Amino acid sequence: MDVPETVTLDGPERDPLLGAGGVGVLSFADGKDDPPHSIPVSYGYDASDETFYFRLAVDEDSAKGEIEDHPVTFVVHGTDDELGYWSVVASGHLQTLEEADVATDALDGLDSVQIPLVDVFGTSTRAVSFKFARLAPESFSARTDSPITE
Repeated sequence: MDVPETVTLDGPERDPLLGAGGVGVLSFADGKDDPPHSIPVSYGYDASDETFYFRLAVDEDSAKGEIEDHPVTFVVHGTDDELGYWSVVASGHLQTLEEADVATDALDGLDSVQIPLVDVFGTSTRAVSFKFARLAPESFSARTDSPITE
């Protein structure tokens, strides 16, 4: 059996894997001695400006803390018949989206994505406060391994 070869993907190869939305893991940086706070989240992705959008649960007891300008890493992965295993890693700072103080292009971007509603709260989502946030990655990489041949 051959060992898979790692291949780096560029935007036109990466963007179809991300689609307009899906589910990934968002990790919030914490103190130097503490592990990051990582949570599964649904996302929307706008390929035209390479921006992720999130609908995040927020409250004063949240382990992720204040989300505005928080350093994060976001990971999406999956498998594909042609590509084999693939992963996308994006890092940067979150920006919260409030209709009153966000540029029109950001709101247009939010309207053009599909954020799946994933209920992992253990309570009615009506009782959970949410904020919309976006991540315009400062670091963005995607890779795959070619399918294993026998």
